[in-house]
Amino acid sequence: MQIRDYSLPAGWFPREKTAVSAFLSEIKADLQNKTRAAISPHAGWTYSGKIAALGAANLESNADTVVVLGGHLNAGTPPLFAMEDAVRTPFGYMKIDASLRQNLLKELGGAEDRYRDNTIEVLLPMVHYFFPEAQLLWLRLPAEISSYESGKIIAQIGEKLGRNVNVLASTDLTHYGENYGFSPKGRGEKALSWMRDVNDAAFIKAVESGDSEDVLRRAQCDSSSCSAGAVLGAMGFADCAKLGKARLLEYGTSVSSDDIPDSFVGYAAFAFGK
Repeated sequence: MQIRDYSLPAGWFPREKTAVSAFLSEIKADLQNKTRAAISPHAGWTYSGKIAALGAANLESNADTVVVLGGHLNAGTPPLFAMEDAVRTPFGYMKIDASLRQNLLKELGGAEDRYRDNTIEVLLPMVHYFFPEAQLLWLRLPAEISSYESGKIIAQIGEKLGRNVNVLASTDLTHYGENYGFSPKGRGEKALSWMRDVNDAAFIKAVESGDSEDVLRRAQCDSSSCSAGAVLGAMGFADCAKLGKARLLEYGTSVSSDDIPDSFVGYAAFAFGK
């Protein structure tokens, strides 16, 4: 059996299952409004772990397969699949749904994901914790409108195979400051407020509206999402599955004190449906 091992260095997320369980046991899901599609951020757990866990926790618990959609791919890049048989998490090995992967490869095309990337890996301990019996599909989608259609195809093939499929998409929002080469409003409180109340707020509004073209436009023109393809995939899946529009669960930033650093990032979790 081929296993996809950790590629991220220690520190992104706990490596011991007791630490993961302790962290996630405090997350309070909306038990009255569980859904089959959500969006979470993908920074280290110190920064966005609690927000990310809200997305995973609000997914239906009876999933046969959880599709985790990652990004960091430019337009024109093929979809990237993990081609191993399973992935390693602090809870052991989570099996990859080879049948769903094979069917998606036929419909979408794609290539093997051989790269180190945090957009999926950082969410896997959460997925395995909340869905210990489910299989996984690892798929990264490019930032282009075709990824919206890819989400629809995931829903259609899942139904054809008789799978209860959940989708968890992965994106961070605005990367602001010197570390990212993006400082249109200078530094300090003015910059943080603009990122939070203008740039990220516009992207959040686009996601909640269900307008896939506006989501892509905001991501590209405003630099307000690093993984728009994953978001579009979740939106397409939710549309095909008739889940309803996205609703914001929580928003935050990497700033943890009154001392505002030169660089910071926005984070948001969404769930699709009422």
